[in-house]
Amino acid sequence: MKINITTFVLVSALFFTNFLQGQTVPPTDSRCYELRIYHCNPGKLNDLNRRFRDHTTKLFEKHGMTNIGYWTPIDNPDEKLYYVLSYPDRAAREASWAAFMADTTWQRVSKASEVNGKIIEKIESIFLKTTDFSPNNYAASLNSGLWEMRIYHCTPNNLGHLLERFRSFTIHRFARYGMVNKAYWTPTEADQGADNTLYYFLTHPSPAGAKAAFDLFRNDPEWVATRKASEVKGGGSLTTSIESIYMWPTDYSPAR
Repeated sequence: MKINITTFVLVSALFFTNFLQGQTVPPTDSRCYELRIYHCNPGKLNDLNRRFRDHTTKLFEKHGMTNIGYWTPIDNPDEKLYYVLSYPDRAAREASWAAFMADTTWQRVSKASEVNGKIIEKIESIFLKTTDFSPNNYAASLNSGLWEMRIYHCTPNNLGHLLERFRSFTIHRFARYGMVNKAYWTPTEADQGADNTLYYFLTHPSPAGAKAAFDLFRNDPEWVATRKASEVKGGGSLTTSIESIYMWPTDYSPAR
C-alpha cells in the first residue's frame, strides 16, 4: 500500500505539535451532554450528596446515563451541586429520564430521603455539545484537583471568533502555564446561549495556583497580541462577561 508522503508529514506534524503542547487530537464526540445544577433547601446538601452517593448515580447508569462528574463550589452559601451527564443523543436522554423517574427503587429512595423535608429547591438544566477541540479529559491530573468552570458570554456574532482563538492558541497556552484543559462545550439550545456562550473546565492545584497561572497567561506577550488580533476581527471585545466558579469534585465523582 502506498502512502501519500505529504499527507503523512502533515498529519505527523500536527500530532507532534499537539503532543508537545499537552494536547491530543480529540475524537469526534456527538454525544448529548447535560449540565445540571441543584439548589438545595437550607441544610440539605449533605442529604443530597448521600442520596447521589448511595443510590442515584447507580440508577442513572442502570438507565443508560453516563455519570461524567459531580462538584460542589468552594464558596457555596446556596448549597449547590453541579453535575454533568451524557447520553448517546437527546432522544436517548428523554427515554432514560422517563425510565429513571418510573423506577420503583428511585421512587422509594426519593421518598425516604425526604422524610425530614424536601431536599431540592430548584433545578437548572443546560444541554451542551463538545467543541471540536475539547480534550474530554475527565481523569485525575497530578497536582490538579481543583476544578474551575468558566462561562464566556460573547458579543453578537463573535462565538466563532472566540472558538477559533481557543482552538488555535488559548488551550495550548493554558497547558504551557500548568492549567489542565478538561472539556469545552457550547449550548445546543438557542434560549440557553447556543450562539453566544462557551462553557469549559480547567483544573489547578489550588485557588492560588489558578491565580498565578492566569496572571502569567494574561501577561504573555503572544497572548496579548493574539487577543488584540482576534478583537480586530470581531470588531471589539469578543465577550461581554466571564463567570468563574472554583469547585471540588465530590467523593463519588468519576471526574477527578
